[in-house]
Amino acid sequence: MSDLKVTLIQANLHWEDIAANLRMFDEKIDAISERTEIVVLPEMFSTGFSMQPEKLAETMDGSAVQWMKKKAAQKNIIITGSLIIEENGEYLNRLIWMQPNGVAGTYDKRHLFAYAGEHDHYHAGDRRLIAQVKGWKICLTICYDLRFPVWSRNVIVPETGAPAYDLLINVANWPERRSTAWKTLIQARAIENQCYTIGVNRVGNDGNEIYHSGDSSLIDPMGEILYRKGHDEDIFTTTLDRAKLDEIRKNIPFLKDADKFQVF
Repeated sequence: MSDLKVTLIQANLHWEDIAANLRMFDEKIDAISERTEIVVLPEMFSTGFSMQPEKLAETMDGSAVQWMKKKAAQKNIIITGSLIIEENGEYLNRLIWMQPNGVAGTYDKRHLFAYAGEHDHYHAGDRRLIAQVKGWKICLTICYDLRFPVWSRNVIVPETGAPAYDLLINVANWPERRSTAWKTLIQARAIENQCYTIGVNRVGNDGNEIYHSGDSSLIDPMGEILYRKGHDEDIFTTTLDRAKLDEIRKNIPFLKDADKFQVF
């Protein structure tokens, strides 16, 4: 098991402008000077959190997914973030896990944000995605999922005796007015699941004049804040320490004492 290099990109999205957002993230990824292996973008990174999928949705062959494929290959990195996707007549808030070889994993947002009417426009997913890279297992979630701990609950896998995942990633468009919940829940998910947790949020006003303060974060398995950035755009690259994670789990093996229940 080796360390893992990750980059968090906190950006002010261009409202409902796919081409402008792809140009912006193209430039931001090109500006990363350090070697990195995973680049994490916000929720609906090509449009902002729009409830107009009828005019914005693309297929898995559309420009945004093709951009992810090209950029991942060019930089030899994994790129992840969510997009508005149309498939089989349904609209999905879909996270793409794009690998350098062009193979993409997908996760469709399970918990749709009814307060904003997301459930009226999008179809909810019903399966988790745990990706793997360099021996790391990575659980991928989107925004509102953060409020529902059962969905992201880490468990000991009987066949291996190891936790189901090592890193939890959440991509979001989480408004500043609920930033206390955002920051608290990211720490809680790291502590209860004994894993590194990354939350990548957007900044700035969206098309509905809702302000986002970002507060993108990296939390270690003990709940310590390794990185947090408010209000400004930022690109942050760091290395996740595998030995530290393994040592914490060895010295405080509380996951094995967790209550038993069915994870979806």
